[in-house]
Amino acid sequence: MPFFKDEAELRQILGELYDRVKCDPQIAPRICEGRIVIQFRYDEPHGVATIDAAHPPTQPGAFCDVFWGEVDLKPDVEMSMKADIAHQFWHGKINLMTALARRQIIAKGPIPKILKLLPAVEPMYTLYPRILREMGREDLVLTR
Repeated sequence: MPFFKDEAELRQILGELYDRVKCDPQIAPRICEGRIVIQFRYDEPHGVATIDAAHPPTQPGAFCDVFWGEVDLKPDVEMSMKADIAHQFWHGKINLMTALARRQIIAKGPIPKILKLLPAVEPMYTLYPRILREMGREDLVLTR
C-alpha cells in the first residue's frame, strides 16, 4: 500500500517539509550555495515540486522558493521517482547513488550538483519524521 493516498496528501506532507527547510537558517543556506533549481517529479501519486535556490526568494524570511505543480522555471536538475521512494529517502533509508543505479530515482541534469547537495540535506532525515509526528502521522514514520 502506498504511503500517500493522493496528490493532496503528498503535497501537504512533503510541502510541510519543504516549507520548513526553505526558512531553516541551518539547512537552507547550504542548499542555496548550490545555486540550483531542482524539480522533483513524483508518481503514485503524481506531484511536482520545484525548489528554486538559484534566484532571490519571494517570501520574506525564506532562503529559497518552493512551487507545486507545473511551472515555467527551467530546472537545472530533474529528479523523478515514485512518491514512496521520496518518503523513504527523506527518512534517510534510501542511498541516492544506489537508487540512481537501480533506476528507482531518475536524474536529469548534472549529477555532481545533486551529490554536492547531499551533505546539506542530511539534517532533513531527522526533521522529516519529526514533522510527521507533529502532524499526527506517526503511521507514516519508518522505524527500520
